[in-house]
Amino acid sequence: MRTVLMVAEKPSLAQSIAKILSKGSCTSRKGLNGACSVHEYTGSFQGQTVRFKMTSVCGHVMSLDFIGKYNNWDKVDPAELFSKAPTEKKEANPKLNMVKFLQVEAKGCDYVVLWLDCDKEGENICFEVLDAIQPVMNKGVGKDQTVHRAKFSSITDTDIWNAMNCLGKPNRNEALSVDARQELDLRIGCAFTRFQTKYFQGKYGNLDSSLISFGPCQTPTLGFCVERHDKIQSFKPETYWVLQAKVFKGKDNSLTLDWNRVRVFDREVGQMFLNLAKTSREAQVESVSKKEKTKQRPQALNTVEMLRVASSALGMGPQHTMQIAERLYTQGYISYPRTETTHYPENFDLKGTLKQQTSNPVWAEEVNALLLTGINRPRKGNDAGDHPPITPMRAATEGELGSDGWRLYEYITRHFIATVSQDCKYLQTTIDFVIGTEAFSCIGKTLISPGYTAVMPWQGIALEEAIPVCERGDTFTVDEIKLVERQTSPPDYLTEAELITLMEKHGIGTDASIPVHINNICQRNYVTVENGRKLKPTNLGIVLVHGYYKTDAELVLPTIRSAVEKQLNLISLGKANYQQVLQHALDIFKRKFHYFVDSITSMDELMEVSFSPIAATGKPLSRCGKCHRFMKYIQAKPSRLHCSHCDETYSLPQNGAIKLNKELRCPLDDFEIVLWTSGARGKSYPLCPYCFSNPPFRDMKKGMGCNECTHPSCQHSLNSLGIGQCVECDSGVLVLDPLSGPKWRMACNKCNVVVHFFEHAHKVQVAQDSCDACDASLVAVDFNKTSTPLPAGETQHTGCVFCDPVFQDLVELKHATMRHAMHRGGGARRGGRGRGRGRRGNPKKPKDKMAALAAYFV
Repeated sequence: MRTVLMVAEKPSLAQSIAKILSKGSCTSRKGLNGACSVHEYTGSFQGQTVRFKMTSVCGHVMSLDFIGKYNNWDKVDPAELFSKAPTEKKEANPKLNMVKFLQVEAKGCDYVVLWLDCDKEGENICFEVLDAIQPVMNKGVGKDQTVHRAKFSSITDTDIWNAMNCLGKPNRNEALSVDARQELDLRIGCAFTRFQTKYFQGKYGNLDSSLISFGPCQTPTLGFCVERHDKIQSFKPETYWVLQAKVFKGKDNSLTLDWNRVRVFDREVGQMFLNLAKTSREAQVESVSKKEKTKQRPQALNTVEMLRVASSALGMGPQHTMQIAERLYTQGYISYPRTETTHYPENFDLKGTLKQQTSNPVWAEEVNALLLTGINRPRKGNDAGDHPPITPMRAATEGELGSDGWRLYEYITRHFIATVSQDCKYLQTTIDFVIGTEAFSCIGKTLISPGYTAVMPWQGIALEEAIPVCERGDTFTVDEIKLVERQTSPPDYLTEAELITLMEKHGIGTDASIPVHINNICQRNYVTVENGRKLKPTNLGIVLVHGYYKTDAELVLPTIRSAVEKQLNLISLGKANYQQVLQHALDIFKRKFHYFVDSITSMDELMEVSFSPIAATGKPLSRCGKCHRFMKYIQAKPSRLHCSHCDETYSLPQNGAIKLNKELRCPLDDFEIVLWTSGARGKSYPLCPYCFSNPPFRDMKKGMGCNECTHPSCQHSLNSLGIGQCVECDSGVLVLDPLSGPKWRMACNKCNVVVHFFEHAHKVQVAQDSCDACDASLVAVDFNKTSTPLPAGETQHTGCVFCDPVFQDLVELKHATMRHAMHRGGGARRGGRGRGRGRRGNPKKPKDKMAALAAYFV
């Protein structure tokens, strides 16, 4: 029997598709990576009985990066990244072992059906999967096609079976366009980011951003925000005057009229018009016109419109909105949420989709009325040729989806119902008046038929006071007429919704990447999100954009990126050569980079005005090992120590606090050791500022503290304080925190495992001997007589924290509370040996109490 491997983009998607295709009769098991399941069943494929294996990836299998040596910021000239630096595909998440997992499942398979998301990124992942599995699959016989692509837009029985019955091929051109975008963003972004980060962080201490990043899409996005800020700052209010008149008839309420001249900017002219109007105490009706007007129902919903409304009406950021939309999609509640199309295909089952909403009491009345009277054909929109518009695919309740999930689903559903509803109709009445020689008017609206606004009430016609019934020639008494002074007001800061509109208009990013670019400028501290989802640029964001304008305006204007996006689209359509587009764009930005480097002093002049030199920033903390003067601790991101006498800056771990460690010194370089802590409930470890940036031994890397230092005799090193291998991760060692008393603890030097033990002990020390059973270091504990938990009132005991029954009830496993993922310079590290005391080597992982604790807490 032949075997068909099927691969989806997410585990939840694979489960849903397998359930539909197997009609609920599949068996499931966990894959070797623990993250992806495999669902198996027997069925029919191309006229033969086969065994199906349905599994998934977790997004991209591979990511693009420079080869190892080009990731060293200190040794590589950023200019080399444009052409010299070779790139390679690396596993996007090495911990998942995705390539090995796919190869294990694909071995011996005859066919593959790719159920990746049906967009350009999905096509790219198709070829990542194929690169991994094709070498281990059975070879096809003759012209037998072994690779198939399923195209679908929703997780419904109908759509999934249609996709299975109409299999195609993956699109190589669309995958290449993604490869080109990835390489452009990597080379351009890294070159500019590395240069300006090193240049400015080496000079200024209060930039408050760990990375001064540049991105071909990110920077123009920031440019829009700063452009609006500049308009606000340069705005000069002007005074203007308006004639305001109130009239009444009989016992009716007074009516406020609008002046037909609208406003004048000269007070004397305004006074003249007021005097002319005051010559009469009556307002004469010149004309009364009534006109039936229509407010059109919305077009079908695409991604950009969903993001706009979610931000402006629901108060949800674009990144958060897309995460929720993807969850709703994978759970089968809505269709694919990434689409540029606003036009339903002719064969779309509008009535069937609408019928699914009859059971929801929130809009059941409107839905049943529509089904009874007949649905209205949706307005013609734009067919981008990708996916149908975003549509609800099954009924749901707030209890099923949760707060934000329901709010987004409710909007999507109301929008869909509105697209098949009638237009809103209302009667607009306009009355024109003359007071003296001046013309005034008032407008009133009366609802005729609510149409789609019954389900989208926020777009309904506002209730207004009824306009009195009158006809030409009638007169009203002037109650009041006066000249009112007002001032023009500046524009407000851009909202996320307005920014999304600008990005779409100028071709910056795609429907999938727009939320990422907006999130990036927030994360980099270039803008802050204010009330009403308004984006206010920070000082750093403003200075950067002004600096780009001063050196090379095209770096921040949307024109070049928009042109590149068009070229990338031509690659996806097979109308442009991948290599030629890539090389052309890189040549342009390479020349721009060299000009930017040569002109950096222009931007630096703006930086000098806004930020403080690094020597004038921070507060004295610890002594330099070279000059023995105090170095200043700079808390603003990225936190670091600076010696103004030596003019040297030393990196520190991020996302925590730094304090002095009892004025103890490193035996290698005489720098005072400092203590990093992530908080009272977190972990802490000592480090030498010099060793942290300049590893003293070959087996150490940048960003290692004393808890990973392999110095053979230093009292702070791993050799002196390491106890045993971590109970959870494979490469970490549990290291005693000598300053944690009286709430003693040991913490893993790789992950966030913390083991609390021997509370209220007077002294805890790591002994020289090791445990015969597990090879961990023994620990010597000294308790006070009054509070000793040891048997028979003993105050001292030496034993293994993992194996000794005396210590069994005095040890508790916890996980440290981290402010963010702990960042250390020098990147991730692999492997790691124990305490390295010669014959003992790497301690064994304890298998009794601590392993049980680990299993319980994981």
